[in-house]
Amino acid sequence: MVAKQKMLAVSGLLSGAVIWGLIWYPYRLLSEVGISGALSSLVTYLVAVALGVALFPAAFSRIRHAGYLALLIGLSAGWTNLAYVLAVIQGEVMRVLLLFYLSPFWTVIFAHLLLREKPGAAGYGVIAMSLGGAVVMLWRPEFGLPLPQNQAEWLALSAGLMFALSNVLARKAHNLDIQVKSLSIWIGVGLLSLLPILWAPSMAQPLAALAWNGWLWLLFIGVAIFGVTLAVQFGISHTPANQAIVIFLFELVVAAISSYFLAGESMSLQEWLGGAMIVAASLFSGKLEQQHDGN
Repeated sequence: MVAKQKMLAVSGLLSGAVIWGLIWYPYRLLSEVGISGALSSLVTYLVAVALGVALFPAAFSRIRHAGYLALLIGLSAGWTNLAYVLAVIQGEVMRVLLLFYLSPFWTVIFAHLLLREKPGAAGYGVIAMSLGGAVVMLWRPEFGLPLPQNQAEWLALSAGLMFALSNVLARKAHNLDIQVKSLSIWIGVGLLSLLPILWAPSMAQPLAALAWNGWLWLLFIGVAIFGVTLAVQFGISHTPANQAIVIFLFELVVAAISSYFLAGESMSLQEWLGGAMIVAASLFSGKLEQQHDGN
């Protein structure tokens, strides 16, 4: 039974890595026919919310009494997913993902602030390696400081920051079950995606002219998000953190292959070197979890 549970947990994390390494493509296809990232996020996450409410009515009832942590998880994870979608539509997929995977740097900080976990020498090593990788990847002498150079890269950076915050909050909210956390995420993305459309209602007009295959893409993405969120939440709950991080990094492999063949994107040697440092920091951050578990 334990072996089967572990296999299911690893499969859940792998499915998350594969889906999120590929999901940029249908979102880009929708963007090309006039469906903005905010609008496609709104529709796809409404599909996930509808499925969640239909299949887990008790969880929907519980979420209203879950307290401020469920709200914060929803908003932080909501921005993570929305910003990620906007970033992969606008920017280079691999640069977006590598900036997103600065999350171990933010995790060390949030864990110290919210969970009172002291970084120690290993924690400061993760911070140094993450920042060093970002500097190497982003450094352009002609642009001055090694900062993100466009909106997509800033969105990717913020998505990684909010991803770290949502994970630390999820660890803090150990009393919330997987269904409540998942519903919080779907509702959070839906609410944040709705704001720009309320500000500019004309953004929703392209839906009226969307072909049937576009609606099928939206439905497919929504169902995929529903399933993969539950699978990842299960995987995180039943897999050691260091192993989970290694599995999540498979997303980079999937994204590198898919962006090369589907979008013709490639990275320079400098970007690969900086990315390798960020990946190394992600792998090493798993040892921090192991240390905390052993304390």
